[in-house]
Amino acid sequence: MLQPVNRRTWAPAGCTPVQHSWDRRDRLSVIGAVVLSPTRTRVGCCFDVQRRNVKADDAVEFLRRLRKKVRRPLIVVWDRWSVHRSAERRIAELGWKRIEFEHLPAYAPELNPVEAMWSHAKYADLANYVPDDVEQLNDAVHESLNDQARDHRLKLSFFKTAQLRL
Repeated sequence: MLQPVNRRTWAPAGCTPVQHSWDRRDRLSVIGAVVLSPTRTRVGCCFDVQRRNVKADDAVEFLRRLRKKVRRPLIVVWDRWSVHRSAERRIAELGWKRIEFEHLPAYAPELNPVEAMWSHAKYADLANYVPDDVEQLNDAVHESLNDQARDHRLKLSFFKTAQLRL
């Protein structure tokens, strides 16, 4: 959102710290994946940023592009969000081959490596960031996620944070 995520601040002794921003509700929605190779030696990050809420059609289209990029059978592990469940039904209706779905337990975001990717973007890279408009926020989000995609150790840490053994 255009509202800043306040993490750390300071002010002179005896003064209340103030971060100036205004009440804006514009936002971006991001859909993403942390991709692990079958040999567990390569980790990738894929994402898509849009200005409206993610819907089932967006998830299906994202997986279509991911399949083209990966060009191997996919095992998709995701949470039980209604958009994911709807997308899974649509993919089954379309008869896609070489794709399987597994579900994380309900209410267990700590097991999802993608949540670690979002947390790093929000609470590390974009902490205290106050964009002027949605376009500036979009650029910052892309920069953060692209930087993460290039950092192999950081991508591995997403699995460690999720306590998933590789």
